[in-house]
Amino acid sequence: MTDGLDPEDPAAFRRAAHALLDACLDRLEGARDYPWQSVPEAVKAGYRLDGGGQGETTLAQRLAADVLPHGTGNTHPRFFGWVHGTGLASGLMSEMVAATMNANLGGRDHGAIYVERAVIDWSRGVFGFPETASGVLVTGTSQATVIALAAARVRALGQQVRKTGQGAARLTAYAGAGVHNATKKALELLGIGSDNLRAIPETDAGMDTGALHAAIAADRAAGAMPFAVIGTAGSVDLGRFDDLNALADIARDEGLWLHVDGAFGAWVRIAGAPWSGLVTGIDRADSLACDFHKWMYVPYDCGLVLIRDEAAHRAAFAARPSYLEGQDRGLAGGDPWYCDYGVDLSRGNRALKVWSALVAYGPERLGAAIADNCARAAQMGDLVAADPHMRLMAPVVSNLCVFTADTRLPADGQSALNTAIAQDLQLSGDAVFSTVTIDGITALRAAITNHRTRPEDVVQAITAVAHARDAG
Repeated sequence: MTDGLDPEDPAAFRRAAHALLDACLDRLEGARDYPWQSVPEAVKAGYRLDGGGQGETTLAQRLAADVLPHGTGNTHPRFFGWVHGTGLASGLMSEMVAATMNANLGGRDHGAIYVERAVIDWSRGVFGFPETASGVLVTGTSQATVIALAAARVRALGQQVRKTGQGAARLTAYAGAGVHNATKKALELLGIGSDNLRAIPETDAGMDTGALHAAIAADRAAGAMPFAVIGTAGSVDLGRFDDLNALADIARDEGLWLHVDGAFGAWVRIAGAPWSGLVTGIDRADSLACDFHKWMYVPYDCGLVLIRDEAAHRAAFAARPSYLEGQDRGLAGGDPWYCDYGVDLSRGNRALKVWSALVAYGPERLGAAIADNCARAAQMGDLVAADPHMRLMAPVVSNLCVFTADTRLPADGQSALNTAIAQDLQLSGDAVFSTVTIDGITALRAAITNHRTRPEDVVQAITAVAHARDAG
């Protein structure tokens, strides 16, 4: 009998693991055959942890039968709901290696640290940040936003704010009205308060810069301390992009920190013309938050924050008690440690799945997939425009297409119909749309971030919408 928790029968474990791997590969290869499905009540009941100790062979069987089939469905090519990444074959391999290594990337001198440095170096180059800029991989843009705005707060108030708090200082930040809720949460977590986030009106071209100037001036006159402008590269509702060069000019002139929320949209940077032009000026940002698990398709979770001024980044987070003191040789070497650049001391090996995707496919193929997603959204927009009763709720800018299915109905009727269509198509497995309210109408929203989506999938999805509408 094997001591501890290692497999008692290594040969049996190997067979079970190979069988589970085959089940995963079958699922990956057959992604088109597996749309989202609701979880049966019997399966839900089976998840309860009423007992254990069944061994790895039984575990492998249960993982394949009861867990693997019941994901979000985002690997399916007609999953257009929300902005969900779709995973890569390289991710399956990298996650297997990462789990075996079980490395903590808080710091120290080991191979995974150098992999993360390579990913950050590559990302700096992509976005035009200087070589002296810093970065760290995080759970996603929500955490990245907290880190970026924490650094901005320290720059505005000084490093003593970490110990004393911000006292009577009233910091104010500015973003387009459609900014992601992650920014509001970040301001709340930092003690700044979401009431101090000014929602600036937007047009199809992004934030109204005249209104931004006015809001900054009004806050200064009222005794507040403006400290940050948050630009959006790909809004969550309509896929809009702010004019980042214009925001960079304002931030420079007003002495503000420019943060860019590029959760998914920042990656048009590698998609080529015309899409890459949407983020012109992103290289001028003080900080950038984005996700590899969205439009770079790697498995969840994996986000990135880049900060132009490494000193400002470290000033907000560096803290090394004696038991974490670095050494000049041995495992305690390897400075800098990533625990000095964020909130996590215990960190998983997120960078390996990014590194693996870049090694396997290269930025050109990944960029081509992003460009194709934008082309599929444009195709969907054309199909909507060609239907006499559908209507686009806004121009298709990148990979989001938002529309209503039947303009013959009043606003509340359209909302009810669009909601019903979204639910019906999800349950039937035809397609997954989400919904968003635009101009008082709950509309259908397609966010195309799936490298498996083909032109025929878009046709099939819009055909299904029309059939559901006409059947009602």
